[in-house]
Amino acid sequence: MTRANIALVVFAVLLSFAACSRQSAPGPRSLRVYVTNEASGDLSVIDGASNSVVATVTLGKRPRGIQAHGDRLYVALSGSPFAPPGVDESTLPPPDRRADGIGVYDLRSDKLLKILDGGSDPEQFALSADGTKLYVANEDAATTSVLDLASERVIASIPVGEEPEGVTLSPDGKFVYVTAEDDAAVYVISTENDQVVRRVPVGRRPRSIGFLPDGSRAYVTNENDASLTVINAVRHERIGRISLGPPEVKPMGIAVAPDGKRLYVTSGRFGKVFVIDPAAGRALSSFEVGQRPWGIGITPDGARLYTANGPSNDVSVVDIASETVIAKIPVGDRPWGIAIVP
Repeated sequence: MTRANIALVVFAVLLSFAACSRQSAPGPRSLRVYVTNEASGDLSVIDGASNSVVATVTLGKRPRGIQAHGDRLYVALSGSPFAPPGVDESTLPPPDRRADGIGVYDLRSDKLLKILDGGSDPEQFALSADGTKLYVANEDAATTSVLDLASERVIASIPVGEEPEGVTLSPDGKFVYVTAEDDAAVYVISTENDQVVRRVPVGRRPRSIGFLPDGSRAYVTNENDASLTVINAVRHERIGRISLGPPEVKPMGIAVAPDGKRLYVTSGRFGKVFVIDPAAGRALSSFEVGQRPWGIGITPDGARLYTANGPSNDVSVVDIASETVIAKIPVGDRPWGIAIVP
């Protein structure tokens, strides 16, 4: 074989090796996005590479809060009737308590395995750092239930403020923050003894909480104040406020960039995502995403955002660098929560 032929063979082998490496290495979009659809009672499974729904799985009534851990996905289900703002709740049908629970979904088989007791009217929840307990907001009972996953039973019911909703674990795993919509406060629960250790006043109708990765600060979205409350998460004290603009801005969901340098906040009927610089304590920009964005998630590489747009029944895919919606994916009826799984 001539030197030229040998060189060609070596070049071909190197090209083949490079191609195989590219095919086997997971890219930034090698992920699944799981979306709870509150009105249709199901789960949309989105492939991150193709931006398309690859499965739709029936869950139960009003799936909202969602979180992944290992090969499991947990989903809050509720039999309480829809009660939009301004509706006279005395005219609504009675709740179906048989439908309340925490759905356990297997990520390998894409199947709902079972539904666990999570207390009355579960909405959102947080998983303990060791993966053994769920802290579940019981919206109509003004409590947080502690669900032991080994025994599959509620082992504690912790009184908090009226209409608890957002539930987030601190990065060190020592505390759970719970927003109480009608109490304009965040309740801080110690995971060591499952007791409330502090009540922190925030803005009107607090919804969700995001922590900086180092655990130094927590940020609470205040729907009716068009603002975020800044909390010193070491002392559990309110230390500031970030305004997002006019009353039409309705801060809802929050996602924290993996490096902690940016916060992303959905704004409900205002239709935008706001970009917050936590170091400067102000909003840097905002951009349109869709109709009434609520749930929000960010990819582990910090390159993309996904927002659940309720009225239009779709999910927006956002390129963070350009702050541009690059795709809209039709899903089920009234998408609510988002979990991203690499």
